[in-house]
Amino acid sequence: MPSNASSGRAKTTPAPGDRRPATDADQADRSADSSRPEVVFLGTGTSVGVPAIGCDCPVCRSSDPKNKRTRCAIVFRLPDGDLLVDTPPDLRTQLLREDIGLIHAIMFTHEHADHLFGLDDVRLFPFRLHAPVPIYCQQQVDERIRKSFDYAFSDRVETHPGSKPRLELRRITHDRFEALGVPVTPIPMLHGPHFEVLGFRIGDFAYCTDTNGIPDASMELLQGLDTLVIGALRYKPHPTHFTVDQAIEVSSELSPKRTLLTHIGHDLDHGPTNESLPPGIELAYDGLRVPLVGL
Repeated sequence: MPSNASSGRAKTTPAPGDRRPATDADQADRSADSSRPEVVFLGTGTSVGVPAIGCDCPVCRSSDPKNKRTRCAIVFRLPDGDLLVDTPPDLRTQLLREDIGLIHAIMFTHEHADHLFGLDDVRLFPFRLHAPVPIYCQQQVDERIRKSFDYAFSDRVETHPGSKPRLELRRITHDRFEALGVPVTPIPMLHGPHFEVLGFRIGDFAYCTDTNGIPDASMELLQGLDTLVIGALRYKPHPTHFTVDQAIEVSSELSPKRTLLTHIGHDLDHGPTNESLPPGIELAYDGLRVPLVGL
């Protein structure tokens, strides 16, 4: 790890366009009680998922449903709508599995394929939002979206409604911003030697996947957490991801009430790994729901 890195709800007034009128369809889609915000883990797996194609290791062949890990994403279920973090290739399957029928806005941690390439699955949502889907992302993610999904930004006349995604890209930096009526704090992090990525903090919940270095200034933004979610790929060292032991070290320094490990490879068997972890630290799993406090 680099030397400068370490191992009651109050609403604010949203910026123009951050709120959208509620519809009857919204209420029908909300399986979560809007008075009790929560976070839903859509996926907790590494970039190839678990089981990995062609692998016959014990975890990939496990019958434990908590060892079935789709690619990483979460949804903040907020009073004003559902805020998705990342669009993995498994997105359609994840949303159907969790009975989430509408996404109101998206924010991205970074531009890697396992966090981005399910973006076309949001093509249905503008029909019911009656507006493009707001997307909060940094410049490099914006550029990757415009390149990889260039058809979404074509001037060509649509042959029919929904023939291309309707996306509204909103550039973010390291500064706090607002989405769906709540303040969001970006957490700048390192993801190996070539990539800078973002974690996000909403209330007392922080999501910090895909990192192997959290600068001191970012550690300050993670003080006083109820729940820390942090990537922990495996026990063996990796050039771009925290190991389990490194994630435990970060958790020990921050002392959140609860730490959940995500972006998990097939080296970690859910049950035995949990039994070996320190108190207050556990593996997340697909479908896990966690209360969101501190808004």
